Amino acid sequence: MTTRPARSVRSARRARRSVGLVALAAAAALSLTACQGGGNDSGKSTTDKKTKNTSSVSHSTGGGDATGGAKTGSGTKTENGATTGTGTKAKNGTAAKAGAPDSTQTLVDGSKAQIYKLGDQHYRADIVSRGSVLGTLETNGHDDGVDANDMFVVLTLGGEVHSWMGGGNTGPGTFELAGGWTAKVKKVGEAHYTAQILGNEGDVEATMDANQHDAGLDANGIYIVLTFGGEISAHE
Repeated sequence: MTTRPARSVRSARRARRSVGLVALAAAAALSLTACQGGGNDSGKSTTDKKTKNTSSVSHSTGGGDATGGAKTGSGTKTENGATTGTGTKAKNGTAAKAGAPDSTQTLVDGSKAQIYKLGDQHYRADIVSRGSVLGTLETNGHDDGVDANDMFVVLTLGGEVHSWMGGGNTGPGTFELAGGWTAKVKKVGEAHYTAQILGNEGDVEATMDANQHDAGLDANGIYIVLTFGGEISAHE
């Protein structure tokens, strides 16, 4: 009879140990489950962050390329086209159309002188033949003249045009001109001649300077052209 209580005590201890082991195992399982759940949430969060970052980078790169393309592609071409292409052509075309001559005069060889008034004693004359400009004269404080294939033309400060054929002399030298004038032609350099226009008393009444281009003069109704090649011609 004395041994039965001892067995009951041992059985109770074993029962308590079993309960403790079961509780410990349950707690461990619960802890393990909790840890595994936390790991999954953490992994999902990391994946989301990576996805968001990747999407942001892709959008930024695409936007940058589109913006760069607009600025360096059509923007520049449009600006260049408007400025250097269409702008220049339009300006030249407008000048040609808007520059209608103030008067037109037929010259001795059948060509036309289209005369434009640019200001006070400032005129321009285009010598035109078959739609092409063969030469241009301009007065701006002085008369102007040209030798257009042995046709001499003078444009005066008053916008008058006078033309004649031939009658030239080539210097250096001294030559008698129409109207009683005398011309003393001198060579200054390559394509550069001067002419002193002398009156009846031998006084220098005017000087012409043809430096790389022809020169013209209205000498009291006598029209004179000196070319840069040293040829001089006059006409009443």
